[in-house]
Amino acid sequence: MSAIHIKPPALTLKAGPRALARIRQNGLSPADVGILPGAAGGPKGIGIQGLDLALFGDWLLRAPRERALIGASIGSWRFASACLPDPAAGIRRLGELYTSQRFAKGVSMAQVSGSCRQMLNELLADQDAAIIANPHYRLHIVVVKSHGLLQHDHRGKLSLGLSSVIGNNFLARQRLSRHFDRVILHDARQVPPLAQLSDFRSHFHALTSENLRHALLASGSIPMVMEAIREIPGLEPGAYRDGGLLDYHLDLPYNGEDIVLYPHFTDRVIPGWFDKSMPWRRGDRTRLQDVLLLAPSRAYLARLPHGKLPDRTDFKRYLGNDEGRERYWRQAMAESARLGDEFLELVESGRLAERLQPL
Repeated sequence: MSAIHIKPPALTLKAGPRALARIRQNGLSPADVGILPGAAGGPKGIGIQGLDLALFGDWLLRAPRERALIGASIGSWRFASACLPDPAAGIRRLGELYTSQRFAKGVSMAQVSGSCRQMLNELLADQDAAIIANPHYRLHIVVVKSHGLLQHDHRGKLSLGLSSVIGNNFLARQRLSRHFDRVILHDARQVPPLAQLSDFRSHFHALTSENLRHALLASGSIPMVMEAIREIPGLEPGAYRDGGLLDYHLDLPYNGEDIVLYPHFTDRVIPGWFDKSMPWRRGDRTRLQDVLLLAPSRAYLARLPHGKLPDRTDFKRYLGNDEGRERYWRQAMAESARLGDEFLELVESGRLAERLQPL
């Protein structure tokens, strides 16, 4: 008798207390979803491309409504792609453009910024106004305004500034207010669906077709990797950088009674980028009550090359072998169709509630 081989689950599904109770009682329909967060994480974003395609190219389209998309760094780029007139084509184009980037050893911050600016130009293809006017999605982009030594792009000053950030963050996350302000550029048609933000100084500005590209570039501008964005139309001059520095996994106080559907890279919510090495720093349970988090399972990751999603370390791992890295990333994108297929099967069969774990 031949053995029966059953593929392990590709997805881990976790829900906050209110979302857990609601889905177990009523199931999940696309009409329930009003907010989607998109975390910072660089190439990890293309590693869950199949999940984005299932959501934005199929499931959410079954119940069109106003939805807030709140993204930092690659999360904002993913969501800008989903706001294009053809969301599936935009999501696929982002994956291909990101994968095709190549950097030589010793590449400068200016060169990386220039490459990302060109990638953004090709991604948006002069459809900035269409993104801002999307009939269903309201895009919100998270960036930070830097203070002190972090205003500079000089590597020595930046290095000293980052050392101070790391030390202050170790003592208390709130001490990051010495180094950053939170800035949210939001769709002018919608107030960001967040409760009052009191953890850090937070500023809100309208997102327009004139500042969309500046905001997207700023939201992905990692210190020591890319230059700060100095001018964002509608904002005062400053040094604007990656929103993930403060809000890595968007541990924010989401407002309203809708499900917050979170397609994520991991089953853990880490507040800030500098908290990655601190396992005791976790998302605030009271903020995540309505969150349904979808993430690749450990079994799924184990089947990928190197046992992980693509990430920025792959540029060093494959230095001098861009073709090898591109094959790996394209394989990861192709495999991620399993994530989207499994989600659709779970919601259509009504079995999603059986798989939920507490977040």
